[in-house]
Amino acid sequence: MTYTINEVSKIMNLTPYTIRYYDKEGLTPYIERKPNGTRLFKDSDLDSLKVIECLKSTGMSIKDIKNFIDWCSEGDSTLQKRYEMFLERKANVEAQIESLKETMKMIEHKCSYYKSAIEAGTEKIHKIKKVSVRK
Repeated sequence: MTYTINEVSKIMNLTPYTIRYYDKEGLTPYIERKPNGTRLFKDSDLDSLKVIECLKSTGMSIKDIKNFIDWCSEGDSTLQKRYEMFLERKANVEAQIESLKETMKMIEHKCSYYKSAIEAGTEKIHKIKKVSVRK
């Protein structure tokens, strides 16, 4: 089964422009084309796009994703490089998760703060609490 760029766009929730950009940057070297130049995507191409989007979501640059794609094309001789790259991505995501946990703590604190201020009808309740805690 093959898909058009518009079908892939809907399936992957990407714009056709983004998909064309990835192709232009060499991130999708295996996509077939009709004689008129229309791209024909296979399920394996969708899988590749999922990996690209995964790597992008970790903050990886297009240039580094291209290096990964090139390593894949080189075959088994690059398995160690690819493994190490994913270990690095894993560490990066773990750091992002920790940072987001800290962000969530602040958001939860502010939700609690504003909820109690709304219930009291004023923020002054929090200022009074802070003053009394210091004493």
